[in-house]
Amino acid sequence: MKKVVFFGLILAVAFMASCGNKGNGYVTGVKDRQNWFQEDPYGMVYIPMGSYNMGASDQDVPWGQTQQGKTVSIQAFYMDQTEITNNEYRQFVYYVRDSIARRILGENVDEEYFITQNDYGDDIDPPNLNWKKKIKWDGDDERESLADMYLPENEQFYRRKEIDTRKLLFEYYWIDLKEAARKATRAKYIKDRSSLIKKDIIAVYPDTLCWIHDFSYAYNEPMTNMYFWHVGYDDYPVVGVSWKQATAFCIWRTQYRNDYLSSKEEPFEQNYRLPTESEWEYAARGGFDLSPYPWGGPYIRNSNGCFLGNYKPMRGNYIDDGGFHTVKAYEYNPNNYGLYCMAGNVSEWTSNAFDESAYSYTHDLNPDYQYDAKDNEHYTKKRKVIRGGSWKDIGFYLQNGSRTYEYQDTAKAYVGFRCVISYIGRDKNDDTRTKNGDLK
Repeated sequence: MKKVVFFGLILAVAFMASCGNKGNGYVTGVKDRQNWFQEDPYGMVYIPMGSYNMGASDQDVPWGQTQQGKTVSIQAFYMDQTEITNNEYRQFVYYVRDSIARRILGENVDEEYFITQNDYGDDIDPPNLNWKKKIKWDGDDERESLADMYLPENEQFYRRKEIDTRKLLFEYYWIDLKEAARKATRAKYIKDRSSLIKKDIIAVYPDTLCWIHDFSYAYNEPMTNMYFWHVGYDDYPVVGVSWKQATAFCIWRTQYRNDYLSSKEEPFEQNYRLPTESEWEYAARGGFDLSPYPWGGPYIRNSNGCFLGNYKPMRGNYIDDGGFHTVKAYEYNPNNYGLYCMAGNVSEWTSNAFDESAYSYTHDLNPDYQYDAKDNEHYTKKRKVIRGGSWKDIGFYLQNGSRTYEYQDTAKAYVGFRCVISYIGRDKNDDTRTKNGDLK
């Protein structure tokens, strides 16, 4: 009898202890969640949430009536301080090049270019690329295996051994969440989500010939020869990149960052992406709601008569503003948020499809209009909004509210891009913990 009472007491204590671990029956949330602090992404600036009057701040010079005034609210996000530069985009190109080389070498020369098992000893199929294994471009076996990556002999110029950039193809994926949210198709996708995963393959090398085909009867061959690859242009904005290429860069940048976070067993961040045009305009205004230009004033010159952006002054005096073609991505003074060249230098891709009447039907909360145009659709479906004006544009297109478009499958010598990433949370002022998880 004493043994029964003794074991009964032990069970009672154990039960009470287990209740204590569960919060005495109260909902307290999952315990031992990892402390997390959002660090500012490298090269980006924080744009606080806010509301502003989207649309023209000055006369609609072309009388296009595509930018009616509208009050909208934007959630907090980060934006690249400068346009993506040649050297930053080159990192993407080299990643694609080295991925292809590792895959070839892993299949034909050395299996060490692959990672075939995870940390638990489970097989990885297909295997991951081993980025710690350096590529031996000059080895006998390597030269033979990688020969197809170079230009064939009959296409070489003065026998220069150069990578065939037509073979630098990037396969990328994304999830169509807007399609998943449609009531008409939700039941179908609940059973099979694979149809929501979209895939595309795109050549990543910029169209360096854009400097020539964009301008008839103009001598721009020096820019085609040197602009993308020469070290002298490393800090200049990348051009000759289509909307699809810019989108692919954002997806690669997301996976590149998440691979690092995964290796540190840290949670993923939001995806890098192109800004919506409402985000772009909000960031360009720099907190000056009704100002026509990013620097906060109604003029393109300062009080000393100096130009504040790189564009086409007067009737074609391209050097009057201190530029000629493009200038370095951090030239001229930044706006109040710390963003460089939000007006002039190069126009910038946004994520939005262009519709003349979009302002009439988009929401006033994070306005967004996207359309995924297929290659065989009418060209008007392929229009994407560009913002900011460029080195070849007149002053009207430098205004915060001016909008125009280019086609998603075209690459221009005056269009570049920068990325954004949504802030996790409401606002930085709501973040009451330090990186160690302690209360401030």
